[in-house]
Formats: sequence, C-alpha cells, structure tokens
Amino acid sequence: MLNFDEQRFLRIQSGAVALRERLDRVIADCLAAGAENIHFLGTGGAAILMQPAAQLLLRQSRFPVFFDMPAELVLTGSANLNGKSIVVIPSLSGTTRESVALLAKAKEAGAMVITLVGHEETPIGKGGDHVFVNFAEDDTSCESFYLQSLFIALSIMRHRGEIENYNQIAGELDRLPALLLEVKRAYEPKAEAFARVLAGAEYHIITGAGNVWPQAFYYGMCILEEMQWIRTRPVHASDF
Repeated sequence: MLNFDEQRFLRIQSGAVALRERLDRVIADCLAAGAENIHFLGTGGAAILMQPAAQLLLRQSRFPVFFDMPAELVLTGSANLNGKSIVVIPSLSGTTRESVALLAKAKEAGAMVITLVGHEETPIGKGGDHVFVNFAEDDTSCESFYLQSLFIALSIMRHRGEIENYNQIAGELDRLPALLLEVKRAYEPKAEAFARVLAGAEYHIITGAGNVWPQAFYYGMCILEEMQWIRTRPVHASDF
C-alpha cells in the first residue's frame, strides 16, 4: 500500500485496544462515585469521532449523554455539567485551544474528566483526572479515537446492566486492528482508481446516512481538506 506502514498502523490501533480494561475500571469507579451523565466534548475532527459512541448511548442506554461544542459550552455553560458529570475530552495534540479552555471549565464544575490524547506532556495530557495516552498521528488517529470512545460507551452500559454480550463485543473489538488491516489490503485495487477520480475532480460532494454519517462528515472535513491543502500549498526546498 502506498506510503502505508502496516506495522505502525497495527501498533497504534492495538495501543487503543490495550486501554480497554483500564477505561472499564475508570468508568466503573466514576459510576460508583455517583456519576449521573456523560459529556463527549471534542473539537473539530476529534468531536466527530465521538459521535458513534454518543449515538450508541442515546439509542441503547438510559444514561444521559450530552454532545456539545467546547467553544460554545465555555461561553454559555450547561446546567447538566456539574460534579456528577463524566467529561470525555479527546485531543490528539493535547493542545487544542478550545479543548484546553473546556478542560478548565469542566474542572471548575467538579466533573470527572477523562482525556484521550496522543501526547502526555501537554495541557490536556496533564490536566485530566484520568488520562489515556495512545501515540498516533493524523493518518492513524481516527480508528484509535473510535475504539476508545466505544469502549467508554460499552463500559457504561455494562456496569448499568444494559448490555448482555459485553465480553463478546469487547473480544471482537480486540480483533479490529488486524481486521481493519485486511480491509485496507482488500480495498487497495479500488483505491488507486478512486484516487484518480478525486484528483481530477473540481469539487466533491460527500454524503452519508445512518451509522456512516460521522465517517462521511470526518472524511469530508478532515481527510479531503488535508488532501486539498497538500495539493495547493507552495512547494519549498525543504520538502525535498
């Protein structure tokens, strides 16, 4: 696969899987401490990647879940953000400005803050009550955040008695990194033709429905946007 390091991909996604048991323990502790709701509060692409987990809880659990934009919540506040809240803040860099401000807001409210980062020595990496670090870069971060947020949602349902086959699902998700690599390999023949179409197109319309909507949103906002930046940015001698 072009410019794709298979072992690096497996290492990063397996790193996310390795966080599952600790995530489960932290969620159990938060619920035992009286947590009454959960807020998924990411910025940009990291926010989009939290949507499947939030949707799972909205549809399959009675545990209240909130999904807000950090910049707005910092300004407006929320009656539902308090000392009985679990707040999940994802940030690959650990320095996202809006999320750093939100972290301070959540701590002020006394919330139980879980941060998911790629770099520990950062404001968000150091600021959470429970910090989960899995090094990744932009091209490998989406699967990592998907997995971690789904583990959180599934754990809430498990400890509330709202899911009967948690162990089965967790076991299947443990196998996901290797399975995703197989999917990537199988898609490679189509990928080149698809890339040629994208490269020759003047504009793109991205559509998605149901459970693929967040992925379509993420692809259009983050992946294609980055590709366009690469195609149009000035070339410097330092690039070679």
